[in-house]
Amino acid sequence: MRIIIPGGTGQVGSILYRFLTEAGHEVAVLTRRSSADHEIAWDADSLGPWAEAIDGADVVINLAGRSVNCRYTTANLREMLASRVHTARLVGEAIAAAKDPPRVWLQMSTATIYAHRFDAPNDEDTGVIGGDEPETPDYWRFSVHIAQAWERALRRADTPRTRKVAMRTAMVMSPDRGGVFDVLSGLARIGLGGPVAGGAQYVSWIHEHDFARAVAFLIEREDLEGPINLASPRPLPQRELMRQLRRAWKRPVGLPATKWMAEIGAWAMRTDTELLLKSRRVVPGRLLESGFEFEHPDWPEAAAELVARAKHRPG
Repeated sequence: MRIIIPGGTGQVGSILYRFLTEAGHEVAVLTRRSSADHEIAWDADSLGPWAEAIDGADVVINLAGRSVNCRYTTANLREMLASRVHTARLVGEAIAAAKDPPRVWLQMSTATIYAHRFDAPNDEDTGVIGGDEPETPDYWRFSVHIAQAWERALRRADTPRTRKVAMRTAMVMSPDRGGVFDVLSGLARIGLGGPVAGGAQYVSWIHEHDFARAVAFLIEREDLEGPINLASPRPLPQRELMRQLRRAWKRPVGLPATKWMAEIGAWAMRTDTELLLKSRRVVPGRLLESGFEFEHPDWPEAAAELVARAKHRPG
């Protein structure tokens, strides 16, 4: 198959590029700064010659949009909203204009769309969409607004010959440098990987292999469209996630952190505490119902496998 990945130069895009090319597919990445044979330059602002790559492609996987790995200032949140919605609309315009449009458009979305809750898991059918929780910061609500607008741009795209899927993706765990697993491992290794604000908040995650396999599954399953949760079936509290990660790194001690300590740490790392404090208890209802089988459903085994590979990565 010929697969186009707008915004595919980040960690998630690199995971998919490796997996899909190893499976024998022809993959091209749309990026603002092309530097490799498989990369095609686009401005992410308007239709241009890059749209020719979409015409005749079998699959589009749109990952474009500003990264969440930043401080959640008003300016950054507005840039996230504008970049994600605009690029989704732009990809939709390219597909609509294609004489031979792709048969499926997989659009990145986020598990953040669900409510901050502890009482029950969120699947696609019974999950609670966030934004109305009491006593949550305004910028948490804005994050949900961004996710909703992102998916709305996908739904409204006039692409009747193309099946559309919104991938509500949890934290993708990979040993690659710079990703969330690398950051959490760094904390665990220096003794700071303890509970944050009590650690009862749930963390939804997915192993990189299962993420890539789920994407391939969604490409092939023509009966699946709309929102799909890409997450392990077994989310767990933050304190347990970090305890198992410390065990995998053979670090017995993890100092706890209060909410204000987490705020200071996030400020120093130029990221935000929503990634640590919001309870994302998300499960993959539709994937499981459709027969998808996870290779790494449990965090202790997944963490051990990821740590073993991280120890042997170059550098």
